[in-house]
Amino acid sequence: MSQKIALVFGGSRGIGAACVQKLAGEGFDVAYTYVKSAANLPAQIGSSKIQAYKVDVCNASEVDAVFASVTKDFGAAPHCVLANAGINVPPGPVAQFKSEDFRLLVEVNLVGAFNVLSAAARHVQDGGNILALTTSMVRVGIPGGGPYTATKAAVESLLRSMAKELAPRRIRVNGVAPGPVDTELFHAGKTDEVKARSAGMSPFNRIGSPDEIAEVVCFLASDKASWIHGQIIQPNGGMV
Repeated sequence: MSQKIALVFGGSRGIGAACVQKLAGEGFDVAYTYVKSAANLPAQIGSSKIQAYKVDVCNASEVDAVFASVTKDFGAAPHCVLANAGINVPPGPVAQFKSEDFRLLVEVNLVGAFNVLSAAARHVQDGGNILALTTSMVRVGIPGGGPYTATKAAVESLLRSMAKELAPRRIRVNGVAPGPVDTELFHAGKTDEVKARSAGMSPFNRIGSPDEIAEVVCFLASDKASWIHGQIIQPNGGMV
């Protein structure tokens, strides 16, 4: 086997789909997961194979099973795992936020991420890398964003601990924390006024694109990032 293997959880749309294509373009064979429908992606880009798997990240046994399937189908365990699967709900102040919505965020964004990261720690090849998508909002508090941001802050805590735990196996662990990005997840439940305020948080007065985030992910997945470990990288257009 000449190519490394990447496994992208949540690769059917938005940032995840952009990462699948960019990783394949960089020479990875890529497996990706979806919940409802697979992405309209080619089965191959250049010499890189692409294959989709239906997985609910909230189900730990399904997450474990996809690692076994990928290892069987591609001939080796993944070298790179990206935990990207997540959801958002309409933002709102903590005082009025529905408890059922917060539980849903926690179940998918935190428990789901934990299931992926835990399985990745067990199954990724020595010398590989593990990445997770979080958000720059962890460091920039905004009204209404607390519940969603809280789940991503917890994921960053997991990553920092894993970076220390997996270093003996030479596995690099990093997070990618974008600012606002032009995805369905960003647009859901937001008015034009809210979107304009989000764009204004960058001095470039725009939001990012999925491809711009995917470029950062691909860099961190590559050997060029061999000395980047335990970090949260923020591609956010200068949102400070």
